[in-house]
Amino acid sequence: MRSTTTHPAASRGLGILLGFAADRAFGDPRRFHPVAGFGRTASRLERRLYSDSRVAGAVHAAILVGATTVLGFAVERLTSKHPILHTAATAAATWTVLGARSLEREAETMAELLEDKDIPAARDRLSHLCARDATDLEADELARATVESIAENTSDACVAPLIWGGVLGIPGLLGYRAANTLDAMVGYRSPKYENFGWASARLDDVVNLVPARVCAVLTGIAAGRPRAATAVWKRDAAKHPSPNAGPVEASFAGALGLTLGGTNDYGSYQEDRGTLGDGPAPAVADVRRTAALARRVGVAAVALAAITAVTGMRKGKRWV
Repeated sequence: MRSTTTHPAASRGLGILLGFAADRAFGDPRRFHPVAGFGRTASRLERRLYSDSRVAGAVHAAILVGATTVLGFAVERLTSKHPILHTAATAAATWTVLGARSLEREAETMAELLEDKDIPAARDRLSHLCARDATDLEADELARATVESIAENTSDACVAPLIWGGVLGIPGLLGYRAANTLDAMVGYRSPKYENFGWASARLDDVVNLVPARVCAVLTGIAAGRPRAATAVWKRDAAKHPSPNAGPVEASFAGALGLTLGGTNDYGSYQEDRGTLGDGPAPAVADVRRTAALARRVGVAAVALAAITAVTGMRKGKRWV
């Protein structure tokens, strides 16, 4: 059944802008973070459903992502006749799902530790950014891990949720974050999750397919080096084992004039990330450069998301 009510065009776009501003000002909520609550719920459900099978994992993902997305649709419908409430709800959802400011803070912390040559502390801190085994990593390898993690997470924690928010509003924001969080929890390669996490990993690949490429384009533009970023992306992205991290990391490599990639140790397995770019390997000074570029990419992404929201809704789209 179709409703005759259409959201005011500005409410979604304004909500996304306000939510982005809240993330820039405050970062993740310190207490009672909804994403953490979702993670606890996912863990409890996993204990009930887990078996070493793709079917069980698919049911796990379908229940959690489906329920979260339905919640988003319900909030959209409940606020559909109240633009102020809809703006506030969109802003709250956007702030909840973004992690751009927290990512930048982690980058700043890593930069300080590496600049102070506190390698043991930097090794410990790397776990806040990625799952690599940092036991034997020295300063330059820690810098590379940080640069690559900033690049990948700029897409996952900033650009992708904003793009989905611009297109689908609150259900897009919440549904994307649910899928991406599940991938982080069970989608990585390990004996336990090779089958159970398969559906979550593939779903995350699908929902990031377009946003990752948008992030790659915005990276070149934000750096003022679109041709260099695009050239490395087209030439080297396929070397990366991830269909979405490849374009993003390759574009960052071209934009920054660096060479990224190599073999990464994740404890239970190693992964060859290929060689992306033409410049020198990352050094400690490149961590802050990468964080600054990621910040500019985020600003470009929120502008694009707000424009998408406003122009899309002004074409007369109605809610099912």
